[in-house]
Amino acid sequence: MADGARLTTVEQVYDERSFLFTATNSFDMDEEIIVVPCEDDPAAADAAATDGDRGVTAWINRCTHEAQRFDTGRGVPMRDGEIICPKHGSMFDACSGDCENGEAAGTTLPDVDLAVEDGEVFLVDDEYTFEHEGQIDDGDDGPSSTSHVGF
Repeated sequence: MADGARLTTVEQVYDERSFLFTATNSFDMDEEIIVVPCEDDPAAADAAATDGDRGVTAWINRCTHEAQRFDTGRGVPMRDGEIICPKHGSMFDACSGDCENGEAAGTTLPDVDLAVEDGEVFLVDDEYTFEHEGQIDDGDDGPSSTSHVGF
């Protein structure tokens, strides 16, 4: 069995097109991390954790241009094997993390190490500790009333 926190399955990542979780980094700060499909990219074989011919990769959930979240709670916007920044449209290769267009051109997403064993995906990066599935829980439950109007 892989030495790390179990996150999800490769099948779930492919079915839902992404998986979002929160982890604490080595500086004791919470980070949102996305797991996305990495399909048939032989050049990225070292970067992808694979289950047969289906790979997955993990990236910090923010664009390198303006720290815009890719997944805002509705899944990662993707097209043709690329992650799309919802703010400016920069597209990052899902397997390598490289961006060749838009405001983020010439940058690469920070990666997070995964392992796949028997179709299950594990967080194995020593820099991160799994906290929970989903977005960062910032403790903000919103306003105490339903109105922001003051009198």
